[in-house]
Amino acid sequence: MAAPGIAPISVSLDLPESGAGATEALLAAMLHASEGVSDLIFSPGRPPQVEIHGQLVAVQVPRLPVLTPDHTRHIASDLIASNKQAISSLREQGACDISYGLAGQARFRVNVFIQRGSCAIVMRVIPTDIPDFTALNLPPRLAEVADLKSGIALVTGPVGCGKSSTLAAILDRINTEYSYHIITVEDPIEFLHNHKRSTIHQRELHSDAPSVSLALRAALRQSPKVIVIGEVRDRETIDIVLDAAETGHLVLSSMNTLDASKTVERIVGSFSPAEQWSVRTRLAKSFRYIISQRLIPRADGAGRVPVVEILKANQQSRDCVENGEHEGHTLLSCIKSGRAEDMQHFDAEIEKLVRAGIVDLETALNYAINPSQLRQTLGK
Repeated sequence: MAAPGIAPISVSLDLPESGAGATEALLAAMLHASEGVSDLIFSPGRPPQVEIHGQLVAVQVPRLPVLTPDHTRHIASDLIASNKQAISSLREQGACDISYGLAGQARFRVNVFIQRGSCAIVMRVIPTDIPDFTALNLPPRLAEVADLKSGIALVTGPVGCGKSSTLAAILDRINTEYSYHIITVEDPIEFLHNHKRSTIHQRELHSDAPSVSLALRAALRQSPKVIVIGEVRDRETIDIVLDAAETGHLVLSSMNTLDASKTVERIVGSFSPAEQWSVRTRLAKSFRYIISQRLIPRADGAGRVPVVEILKANQQSRDCVENGEHEGHTLLSCIKSGRAEDMQHFDAEIEKLVRAGIVDLETALNYAINPSQLRQTLGK
């Protein structure tokens, strides 16, 4: 059943009995079932589902009312095809990441995983067109990230908040404005960037490089000006990112952390206590931006709106990163005192959306960092 208040979507589809053609036809029908489809989900015991603005909706497909373990296994097999690395990962680790494309329609970031002994599949839709800041409703000031010459800029937030799209928009701005050599390391490749003024090489984990660390160490010998990492996940990657920034490279990446404070905490906490002071010092000198974002449902039900927090490096924020946060001296207080430098924090941006009628009060309080303070500020 669909979630309460969300009616299933019916599609007209002459579905072949089996094979890759059947899977492609099913994917295309689900992709075009409605505007705003962000994910396709296949789970045994459920109908095919799409996610639209954060809500799962069932897709009613003729002759496929409910997926069986055989259905999901065949779909997974068609998606993985002869990818030996993915097959090995699925067998040994219970999950694998791949990319998949529907010619002329869309590309997907795919995760196939085992649950209760059967396959389940989640496919994130990757737009074929690289979005710009206007299309993503991002603050125009984020375009300044593209003008950086060195250092680290991180885009953070929960899964599904649009980090990859924001990184792609920044990278496209660099590609358009500057004649640089750019190397990306992605798992898997999402947006396909063509050479513009810059020369851009995109490397996919497993197919083009065996590991992130090896790809990054190789990148340092390939004379890039800009290095883009799909996601920073571990201590070794963080260490190489710091090395790259310290040697004059601009490094762009993402992390699954909620805000600037949690991002610094995650980075520092990846190292042993004996190393943490040194890491704080290195990070304080190297970071340029920590951009945190969330997607909040609109009051009119027409999708979600991004809310972006921006921390920039200045003397105060560097000191806070290097020496740690304490009462009265936090990264949030740095952001609040940095409004003249175009910094902004979540709750102030949410307040603007409520006053403009774009987000309702209940939703705003659910997403706020300090709900009681936001309620007081709004006089509610």
